[in-house]
Amino acid sequence: MSDMDRRPVVFLDSGIGGIPYCSNFHLCNPGENLIYLADRVNFPYGEKTGDEIARILLNLVDRIIKKADPKLVVLACNTATVCGLKILRGHFASLPIVGTVPAIKPAAQASKTKIIGVLGTGRTINDPYIAELANKFGPCAIQGIAAPKLVDFIEKEFDTAAADEKISAVRGYIERLRALRADVLVLGCTHFLFLADEFRREAAPDIQVFDSIEGITRRIETLLDEDGGRLRAGSGGPVEKLLLLTGAAPPDSAWKRRAENMGFTLSVPGDL
Repeated sequence: MSDMDRRPVVFLDSGIGGIPYCSNFHLCNPGENLIYLADRVNFPYGEKTGDEIARILLNLVDRIIKKADPKLVVLACNTATVCGLKILRGHFASLPIVGTVPAIKPAAQASKTKIIGVLGTGRTINDPYIAELANKFGPCAIQGIAAPKLVDFIEKEFDTAAADEKISAVRGYIERLRALRADVLVLGCTHFLFLADEFRREAAPDIQVFDSIEGITRRIETLLDEDGGRLRAGSGGPVEKLLLLTGAAPPDSAWKRRAENMGFTLSVPGDL
C-alpha cells in the first residue's frame, strides 16, 4: 500500500449487524473510503451450517474483490468469523481480513465467578473456538445463549421500536444470566451492539457487558498502518461511502433510511 491508497475498506455482514463497527471505524478514520456490504440474500447466517457459510463468504469476497479491489475486508459478523475467517485467509492470502471475535478475553479477566455469559447465534456459541478462548484466558465456564429472535428483532423491528420494546427485548436474557450466576456478558453477535445501552442498563450493577467494537477498530488501524495505507482526514480526494445490498430486489424503505442515517450512498449493483 501507499500513503494515498484510496481503495476502500469493506465491512461485510448478512444484515445491519456490522453497521456499528463500520460507523465506529469511520468516526475514527473519516478519510477512508468505505463499503458496507449487506448480504440480505443469505440473511441470517446463524441458521446455516458452517460449510454453507464458508461457501457463501468465499463467493461473496471473491465478487467484492473483483468489483471494488478493497485494501482490507472486515467480517463484521461473529458467525461469519468463526465459520469462515481461517478459510478466507487461506484462499485470499494477499488480502488483509479482520474478523470480529467475541470479547472473551477481557470478560474472562474481569469475571469473579468465572461464569461467562455469551449471547449470540447458535452457530457462534456452539463453535469450539469459543470454548477454546475461555480455556485460554480462564479457565472459565461458558454459558451460551442462542438468541435468533433477538437478531430478527434488531434486523426488522429495531428502527421503529419504542424504548420500552427495546428494554423488553433484552430483559429476559439478563434474568437468565443472573440465574446462572454469570457476572459478565459478552455480546457475541454484532447485531446486539444496537442494544448495547439497553443491555448495560439492565445488567447493572452486577453484570458487566463486553463487546469488541473498539478493539476491532484498533486492529484495522494497525493493519493499515503496517502497510502504510491508512488515510488521514484531509488527505485529499472525496470520500466515497457505499452501502451495497446483494440480490436483485430494489431496496426497501428501511434500507434507504439506514443509508441516509449513515451518510452512505445506497446501491444494488446486481453482481453481488
